[in-house]
Amino acid sequence: MRNRETAGAVSRDGARIGRIGRSPVRWHNALLTLWTAVWFVVAERHGAVSWHYLRTGQQLLFRQIPGGGLALYANHPELQIGPVSFLVAALFEPFPIEVGEKLADAFMSGLGLYILVLVGRAAADHYRGSGLNHKRLQQRVLVAGAAFIPMWVEVSVRFAHLDDVLALFFTTLAVRALVRGNTTWVGVLLALAVDSKPWAVSFLPLLLALPRPARPRSAAWAVGLVAVAWLPFYLTHMETLAAARFAIPNQPASSLRWFGVHAAATPWWDRPAQMALGIALGALAVRRHRWTAVVMLAADARIVLDPSVYTYYNASVLLGTLIWDSIGQRRLVPWVSWVALTSLYGSALLVPSDSARGFIRLAFAVGSAAYVLWWPQRSPRGGRSGRRAQSRPPRPSEADAVEVPHRRAETPRMETT
Repeated sequence: MRNRETAGAVSRDGARIGRIGRSPVRWHNALLTLWTAVWFVVAERHGAVSWHYLRTGQQLLFRQIPGGGLALYANHPELQIGPVSFLVAALFEPFPIEVGEKLADAFMSGLGLYILVLVGRAAADHYRGSGLNHKRLQQRVLVAGAAFIPMWVEVSVRFAHLDDVLALFFTTLAVRALVRGNTTWVGVLLALAVDSKPWAVSFLPLLLALPRPARPRSAAWAVGLVAVAWLPFYLTHMETLAAARFAIPNQPASSLRWFGVHAAATPWWDRPAQMALGIALGALAVRRHRWTAVVMLAADARIVLDPSVYTYYNASVLLGTLIWDSIGQRRLVPWVSWVALTSLYGSALLVPSDSARGFIRLAFAVGSAAYVLWWPQRSPRGGRSGRRAQSRPPRPSEADAVEVPHRRAETPRMETT
């Protein structure tokens, strides 16, 4: 009983740590909001590069211009965007074009900040009962979030890729649901991610992190909702199948060049290989009890095999490193996130050689995948991690123990909850 009381007191104390006065806002979230505002102002001047695709797509979907409806993807294979993204884009259609773009940019930026909150809460839930030091967790989220925000603004403001934004947002919600044990919602949210952007299929190995009895139901929800969103287009217009083979230029800085692929356009096998590699790596991560690496590994597979090298691709990598640094390990310094930012974004800005940039991208993908899969990690204790708990997990270190004010610290007794 004393152990449960202590754990409850630690949890209640964690809810108060880091707040600004009596407000519900925490200092690290306030600093990250200011950091986002700075990057928003910088990117907004040349922002919304790709928003016209979203506007055109939603107009086609709702038959505001000819050639749309269920024939959308058959007639416009260049729109590699899920129907859920077009539905959300329609919310900004009633506004004047420039106003709608700015509102969409602000909306997507706000989702990035909410992602940081979600990841922080997921980490707190994951380590509940382990003597988690909430202040250290907030510092980890702050430092990792500072690396995440520039890439998030790149995808949400500069390029305005609502489809990628929604895919990553729904995946983060799925991670939160996984940690909390909401098994049905994991399937629902992963389906919404795929219905927003097809490459989110690579995040589906998160389903394997669920308890075995819950997997079939959650997987059924995922498959069912994906079918509901996509099958009408395929069943009514078989030409839609050609959209999956839509080719884009193989850019000189692509890592594909290091595999000997010098074709001018996307090889026929490239997209299936991306998804297969991402799913295989994610399944291996779950098997090795490292489900928090699934998002990063899927993003690694994408950037290493994609013929394009747009900087907004890095947002998926930085979300993966954010989840890994905040939930997957307990080091104070989230160095994986900053290695990702400096190697991927820094090389795009500072390295003039296309071949060198492709090699850096390849080296990061291979190195980070090897690290999260095979580097020895301290097993997290207990919690609703979606994996089999250790029968006797290690004690938390003194650095991660938290002392409840006005009470004698009882961290050593928090072995069982």
